[in-house]
Amino acid sequence: MTSTHFGYKSVDEADKARHVRGVFDSVAPKYDVMNDLMSAGLHRAWKAFTVTVADVHEGDAVLDIAGGTGDLAMAFAKKVGKSGQVVHTDINEAMLRTGRDRLLDAGVSLPTVVCDAEQLPFPDNHFAVVSVAFGLRNMTHKDAALAEMRRVLKPGGKLLVLEFSKVAPPLQKIYDWYSFKVLPRLGQWVAGDDASYRYLAESIRMHPDQQTLKTMMHKGGFGHVDYHNLTGGLVALHVGIKC
Repeated sequence: MTSTHFGYKSVDEADKARHVRGVFDSVAPKYDVMNDLMSAGLHRAWKAFTVTVADVHEGDAVLDIAGGTGDLAMAFAKKVGKSGQVVHTDINEAMLRTGRDRLLDAGVSLPTVVCDAEQLPFPDNHFAVVSVAFGLRNMTHKDAALAEMRRVLKPGGKLLVLEFSKVAPPLQKIYDWYSFKVLPRLGQWVAGDDASYRYLAESIRMHPDQQTLKTMMHKGGFGHVDYHNLTGGLVALHVGIKC
């Protein structure tokens, strides 16, 4: 049996996806409310910055991986226009259903696909932009997922990875206090689920830091990779260009 981490716990590698699915099945109904509360609304600014850096044009094809409740998919749809296409995907059906309903309520109809980022059902060299926001850290084989993202990008295409990262040292103590003391209580109060938000805090600590992820993307075949620290490194946006 090969093991991997699920937060601070060690689980069978083949079983991690089931554990992650359980977390997001639980949080899906209150996901947007909790995002606003636990980030004080900052997640909207982080995503807006990601859309700006993506520099999507009318007619482009965009793949949004781990798209959840559809924030990025909706923003990209406005940029690509009727001649472009945004594909909204997630491995978790409950999250994707919530996102699809939210998009339809806003008058936005997109292809919506339940799929695993490690085995994307899309052709080679197809998308101008691939995005994954707050999803990479939950993937069992991050190198395999990055390779798939590169495969489906056109040459010169852009991968954007928006993810929690390593916060600046002066903020570490208060960030740890908030993550392990406040966040689970907030999750219990709003969503009736403290365990999923404890996992969230743990999964962030297990995720590669800024420089490590940059190295992983280089090794995965992205010729140019850079990252932008946001909110003191609480979040980082990594940008990789396919050669």
